[in-house]
Parts: sequence; C-alpha cells; structure tokens
Amino acid sequence: MDSGGEGVDIRSASKSYGAVRALDDVTLRIEPREFVSLLGPSGSGKTTLLGLLGGFIQPSSGSIHFGGRDVTQVPPHKRDIGVVFQNYALFPHMSVGENVAFPLRARRLPRASWPEKVRAALTMVDLSGYEERGIAQLSGGQRQRVALARAMIFEPRLILMDEPLSALDKQLRESMQIELRGLHRRIGATIIYVTHDQREALTMSDRVAVLKGGRLVQVDRPAQLHDHPADSFVASFIGEASLLPVRRLDCSSVALGPTVLRSARAIPDSDALILAVHSEKLLIDDGDGDGVRNRLTGQVTDVVYQGESLRIFLTLPDGTALSLRQPSHHEACRRIPSVGGNLTVTLHPEDIIVVPEARI
Repeated sequence: MDSGGEGVDIRSASKSYGAVRALDDVTLRIEPREFVSLLGPSGSGKTTLLGLLGGFIQPSSGSIHFGGRDVTQVPPHKRDIGVVFQNYALFPHMSVGENVAFPLRARRLPRASWPEKVRAALTMVDLSGYEERGIAQLSGGQRQRVALARAMIFEPRLILMDEPLSALDKQLRESMQIELRGLHRRIGATIIYVTHDQREALTMSDRVAVLKGGRLVQVDRPAQLHDHPADSFVASFIGEASLLPVRRLDCSSVALGPTVLRSARAIPDSDALILAVHSEKLLIDDGDGDGVRNRLTGQVTDVVYQGESLRIFLTLPDGTALSLRQPSHHEACRRIPSVGGNLTVTLHPEDIIVVPEARI
C-alpha cells in the first residue's frame, strides 16, 4: 500500500474569531511524502491550522492548495484525506472491521472490495485477524492502530493526525512513535501531525514547524531546530536547556555575569541575547587542561536520579542556575560531589548557542 504523497501549500493563511487572531499569516510548503509536525503550546494555532487543512475550518484570508489544486472552499469529504483524531473517533457499536471499512462505505465503493482492503489495512498496522473484535475489547494502542488503518484504507495521499498518541502511557507512546516512523516510510503518504510534545516531534518528523501565538516561528529539520533555534522561545521549547541572559562582547564571545564564554558561532548583534545551555552538552571537567573549552564552576544544589541519567543542578557564584545531565552508571556517579560541594563543568565553543530574546 503506497499511495504516494500529496504536496501541500499553505499561502498567507489567517483565521480570526472576533478580535482573537488564532492564526496569523502562515505560509508553509510541505513536500510530497514529507512528515511534518506542527509543534507549539496550547493556543499556538496548530490545531486551527490542521482544521484549515482538513476543511473543518474556513480561513479568514489566504488559501490552501493540495498538489497545486486550490482546495480552500472544498468540503472535508471531498478532499480525499485521511484523518486520525486525538480520541480516535471510533464507533463503539461497530466491529474493528466495520470501523476500518467505514470510509469505503462513505465513498460508496463496491462492497465486494471491502474485505481485501480491510485485511490489507489491518496487516499494515499489525492487527491481522482482528476484524470481528469489538472496540471495547481493544487496548489503547490497538485502538490507535485501528484509527490509523481506517485513515489509510482508501490510500489517501495526505494524512492529518491530531495528537493521536497523547492518551497513551509513556512507554506505549514512545513505542508507537517508532512504529509511525516505519509506517510513514512504507505507505509513502504525506503526513501532517499536531503535537505539543517536542520529543515526539523530533523523533518522527522530517521537519518541524514551531508555532507561537498563531505565527510560524521556525520550520526546520529536527537537528537544525535543536542546535540552531531562531530565538529564545524555540530554544526553550526544543530540548532541555537553561536560558541565561548574556551580554555580547564581540562577534565570537559573550559575558555570562563575570565569565567570558567563547563561541565557534557568530554572536547575533542584538541588545537582548539569551544563552541556551543544553543539559547534555555540559560535561564534568576531566582536568586535562584543554584551553579550548569554556569552564564554569558552581555549587551543587541538587542531584535527581531519573533512571538512565542523573540531572545535576548547579548555582554559579553570581546566582545563575543551570543544570546538566549525566549517565547514571557507577563511574559517572563517582565524579559528582554531594549537595553543597563545588563542581566544574565545561562547554565546548561549538555548543555555545546564543539567540535573540523572543518578542512577546
């Protein structure tokens, strides 16, 4: 089952509800077969944008194009898209097979073709033989797979997903993220996925579109978004980072309180700058005398055990707070002083991320 992907163009799309601007002049090109996540906090506009793409909401201005065709005024049932909702929207009185076949019935496809298509769709999501099961007999992960099978059964070129994993427990959610990655490769459809979970977006997506207050802040590949955020909002939303005000000294260095930090990247020319220190980039000083790395010494205020890792909280002499993450194996633990002790950490110039402070 390879439907091929549909290219999507969102052109200057806006949506207002009275004086409230839910979506503000968003332009975004999504390539065929791409997996793009719409990421942002509550009220950022991501669900509104998905509603525009599905035809459930009409834009106040702008247009939506699928494969070069203007679908702005086309109703949802004529857009030929698959949709997976947050609550799955399965029919409890129907069997698994009947749920999956529902789009075929709605499109009035020949009934004789249904069984084979249902079998193929359920095989795709590892639910072969579940046709006669009731929805109430399924686990949360199985229901999610049924919703996926229903969205894919008519081989749509575009699938919209509205936080479909949010109701699952952490372990199942992470497992389903990897399954969705593999499923996307197999079916070849374009997928647009709404989430507020940055780790979920980074795990599954070819690109991530970050929204804030109805505006598109940055669109990029996961690694680029993590290491080269556009501003302090993106830096705060992607990864686990301490955000610290700094002062620009020149094009390659900043001052963090009394400490000068050298960067391998060009420092933005702005009056309001933020240093984003990712917890995994801070390393405990091994005392090898390397003059390249930046060094910071602070007092350990807390050490939190989190299974595979330890999160260590430090306070620098000027009161600046930051944290680092270290593996929790015995050798790493041995190098960490008790609470109240001093710890020197290093930060490589390549890992100095300085961005403009986000505008409110």
